[in-house]
Order: sequence, then structure tokens, then C-alpha cells
Amino acid sequence: MYNRLCPHARAVLQGLFVAFLWSTSWVFIKFGLSNIPPLTYAGLRYMLAFLCLLPIAARGGHLRTLSQLPPRKWGVLFVLGLVFYSIAQGAQFVGLAYLPTVTANLLMSFTSVIIALLGIFLLREHPTRVQWAGVLLYLIGVLIYFYPVAFSPEQFFGVLIVAVNVAANAAGTLLGRSVNRSGDLHPLAVTVATMGIGAICLLAAGILIQGLPPLSVTEWTMIAWLAVVNTALGFTLWNNVQRTLSAMEASMIINTMMIHIPILALLFLGESINEKALIGMVLAGIGILAVQMGRSIKQKLMGKIPISEEVVS
Repeated sequence: MYNRLCPHARAVLQGLFVAFLWSTSWVFIKFGLSNIPPLTYAGLRYMLAFLCLLPIAARGGHLRTLSQLPPRKWGVLFVLGLVFYSIAQGAQFVGLAYLPTVTANLLMSFTSVIIALLGIFLLREHPTRVQWAGVLLYLIGVLIYFYPVAFSPEQFFGVLIVAVNVAANAAGTLLGRSVNRSGDLHPLAVTVATMGIGAICLLAAGILIQGLPPLSVTEWTMIAWLAVVNTALGFTLWNNVQRTLSAMEASMIINTMMIHIPILALLFLGESINEKALIGMVLAGIGILAVQMGRSIKQKLMGKIPISEEVVS
């Protein structure tokens, strides 16, 4: 049945599967954080994922290409790996240790808004009216979700950490677009290099700062699943999806994570969602979708080839 579908339909189904797969990462992360320190947890996940992608990159000749890069290019890749993996993903795990999954997901989705705003100064990409409307709708949704604001000291610390995640994610995405725009490196080569650099730094920091406690078979299984299935396999499938779907279609599919994550948190983590929070989430989700669709529409009208953005969840 699946093989009878056209390539576009298969890509859509693959994309929806990847979005759901990446949504389950949040549940696994939450479960593991009960015993595994967040920085160490994130470091183990991405180190194992890097080791899984390494032989694939070797077979494709990408390691040979990387070995011939000049020091200046390696410097850019090092910064990208440090920002996009060490800081951004480390902050995601730490943020989830202090905040409910649904709250962290809503706040981290602000990355798309930051990218649109930073694009004005860094890429000279001025937001469209649709994007400005999306930003406003997102902010209204967030205000509804959090009103009245009442954070405990621990939760406030979690919000600050999530802010670091958002800033690093936005900076890493913009830098990644700049690296990929040159076209001299395959996306897999960029990912393997930056993930390896980021994972080594993240794992070293985690072990030095938080240590490595004895892990059970179940905990090692969760780490392996996150690394092999949700990261290595998920990234490979998503690359295939982006070869077929437009940037707008891919953005719409990824936005389904804002639906998946709250449902999974409700079913498996026991996190409740009241009517006010649900309304805020829906408005914020529509706002984020408008921001991404507005950018894709503008790229299409201007005849620009959209640059693939890495999504790590």
C-alpha cells in the first residue's frame, strides 16, 4: 500500500512520522531526567548519535571532504557545533529538568520568531505582514497561556535556561543556513562534524560538572533509542523528506509537534492542560505557522531556494 503512493505522498507520511518520533523525545528525556543529570544525558545521546552517523558519512566520502577543509572552515563548524549542540541541546535538557514539558515546548517554539526578527539585521530578510501577524498572535497566545504569571524560583531558573536554548537555537540555525548556503559541503558532512564537536564538548562538560551516575539497562536503552532512532534515523528520514517537500510543507509538518507533545505529556507524564492554556497554545501554534509560512512564501516569490534548517529534537 505504502509503495503504491506517489513520492510526494510518501514524503508527507515520512515527515509526519519523523515529527511524531521527535515529539516522543520529550517524553523519553523527561523519564531519564529522574536519575540522569541533564548535561550528561544530552551528551550521551548526541555522542552515540554521532557514532551512528560516522560510518554513514564515511561511506559517502564525506569524511574525506572534511579532512581537506581549511582551518577557517573548521573554525566555523566548531562554533556551529558548540552553539547548536553543546549550548542549545544542553539547555533543552536542563530546561526540561525544571519546567513541565508543555511549558518548555511552548517557550522553545519562540525560536522561529527570533529567527524571523534576527533575519532583519543579519540576513536583510524583512518579515512579511503575515509574519508580523504571526509574531503578534504568538505573543498573545503566550500571554494567555501564562496569565497570571506565577513562577517558583526553580521554574524561573528553567525559563532563563530555555531562553538560552532559544537564543542558541536561533543563532545556530542562522549560522547553519550560512554554512549550507555556500553549497561546498553536503548537509550530512556538516551535521556529522558539528554534532561530533558539540557532543564531545557537551559530554565532557556534563561528566565534569554533573558526573556520570550508574545507569540501569532501561536508562541505557532510552539513551540508545534517542540516539539511534530519534536522532540518527530521524535525521536521515528528514533529509529524504526535504528533498521532496517544499519548505512551507516541511514547516507545516514540523509544527504538528506542538500538537503531539502536549498529548504525549498528558498521556505519559500526567501533565494537565486547562482550557486557558489550550487556547494560548493554539494561538501560539498558529502564530508560529504563520511566521514560517510567511518566510516560505516570500522565498518562493523572490525565487530564492530555501535553505534546509536542521531540526534536532
